[in-house]
Amino acid sequence: MLKGFARELFSWLKAIIIALVIVFVVREFLMTPSIVKGESMYPTLQDGDRIMISKVTPINRFDEIAFHAPDTDENYVKRVIGLPGDSIEMKDDMLYINGKAYQEEYLTDKKQTAVNNYFTENFTLEEITGETVVPDGYLFVLGDNRPVSRDSRRFGFVKEDSVIGDVVFRIWPLDAIGIPK
Repeated sequence: MLKGFARELFSWLKAIIIALVIVFVVREFLMTPSIVKGESMYPTLQDGDRIMISKVTPINRFDEIAFHAPDTDENYVKRVIGLPGDSIEMKDDMLYINGKAYQEEYLTDKKQTAVNNYFTENFTLEEITGETVVPDGYLFVLGDNRPVSRDSRRFGFVKEDSVIGDVVFRIWPLDAIGIPK
């Protein structure tokens, strides 16, 4: 009887260790959960939302990413606007990347609440950073709630190697579960 108990205990311990190794590998190399703090990505993401961050998907323009903030010990979630080599300008609430105008569909509802006619104040990349294009190895990011967001307009470029990953899924609250839009 003692032999059977030891065999059963060993079997359970082996299963638990394998499960822990799988969880560690997934969290460390593939995906990790996080919690959104603050209102800078409202309405796309809200304070307290639980999200999954993919560490393996490529980062593209307009993706929401999590990264180690260059100005605090926190992590931020922002939207990628500029990739290396891009010139960026905001003029009359229209985003221009490399001279091409982009409608920011994710801001349509928020732009209607603009207090001073513009939801995003006018700027050029050179005015904010002193650079005419986003340097190699860096990204230019903005929050969706532009009037309150601490983003590249305030702290400059984000190093690509400080990126944790791409926000791929919201897991909380339950009524908003799914891929953030």
